[in-house]
Amino acid sequence: MIGGYLDTTILLVRTCKPPETRRREIPLSNPYSVTSSLESANVDPDKLAQVVERARREVDERLLPSAQIAVAREGRLVLFETFGDATNDSLYCVFSSTKAITSAAAWLLIEAGELSTEEVVADIVPEFGTNGKDVITVEQLFLHSAGFPHAPFRPTDWPDRDRRYARFAQWRLNWKPGSQFEYHPSSSMWVVAEIIERRSGRDFTEFVRTEVADPLGLTDLHLGLPAAENPRVAEIVHCGEPMTSEDYARLGMPEPPATEVTEDAILSFNRPEVRAMPVAGGGGIMTAADLALFYQALLHGGRVDGRRVWKDETLRMARRVRSGDLRDPLTGVAVNRALGIVVAGDTWRNMRGFAHGNSAEAFGHGGAGGQIAWADPFTGISVGYCTNGHDRNPMRLGRRGVSISNRVADVTVASVA
Repeated sequence: MIGGYLDTTILLVRTCKPPETRRREIPLSNPYSVTSSLESANVDPDKLAQVVERARREVDERLLPSAQIAVAREGRLVLFETFGDATNDSLYCVFSSTKAITSAAAWLLIEAGELSTEEVVADIVPEFGTNGKDVITVEQLFLHSAGFPHAPFRPTDWPDRDRRYARFAQWRLNWKPGSQFEYHPSSSMWVVAEIIERRSGRDFTEFVRTEVADPLGLTDLHLGLPAAENPRVAEIVHCGEPMTSEDYARLGMPEPPATEVTEDAILSFNRPEVRAMPVAGGGGIMTAADLALFYQALLHGGRVDGRRVWKDETLRMARRVRSGDLRDPLTGVAVNRALGIVVAGDTWRNMRGFAHGNSAEAFGHGGAGGQIAWADPFTGISVGYCTNGHDRNPMRLGRRGVSISNRVADVTVASVA
């Protein structure tokens, strides 16, 4: 689940004509510049102003120390603003929004015929194939159905290969792989990063940089932060009070299980040595503009200066829902998981963190603390929202995400209900 799940309004499938959207290239010369012509991007300036008003609300109310939002269409930014104790030059940890970027790097190997989703992981990483894990497939890593959701791994273990292989070998299954869904906050993506290294023969951080970020001109997108960039990062702080067991009971909702994503783990990303690690499932550091433009690239095949980063058929393959009838144990709704991303679906889109007004084909992946990232092929809109305020209240956090997304989904001139 990539956002809130309190509002359970059933969503209707779009039936009207989408606003015009064309294949566009990201302008490599300066992708972070905001277009001066909203009309050419078919964006309503009044509706965009409503996005700004909503995105800054919790900062103005002093719940969050800062927030940053970017909206893009037609390959260009139409909005990039920052509120509170930060600027547009500030970088944010986007936590699990990183999963889409790691996954998109793996899609390139699939496209090149160097990786198959049907492969058994242990055939690629033999050290992983212990304690019953020798049947897990590559696809199950992306779908959070692999069966080891809370397997421990310290980010600083990554550089030591012997230590990380020992971790892989120690992990045990919680349940039969493929039999159910439970969100893997970080464990499965560590394995995806290892697969990328073994099949590409290259360092994971270097692969993401040279094959994804650099071709898109996204110089502020980091998986493994250079030391010189640390002063730009917005320091994470906890905000608000956590919900109690009584709060969950009153709402008739199950209490989320304890995971390795503790408050201390969240704050560990204030430490330069942790930021320097390529935490494949949750350690990406970037701006909201990088998120919006990354997703814009996924809408347009990553076309840059005549070069295409992903083939259209690769992106269609990656966005295909593969999770079948698997349901989220917290919300009870179908998880609609594709290869490392979530797809909005025909109903209950808000329960997956999308807007009521998103199309069924919208896709994305949010992150801890309320990070928002999605794109909608129906409207051509993509969005990134970042905050360094880690809201302890998941209900409030979820409502905020859907509320902001509702306004973003409605910014096109020919918007649909």
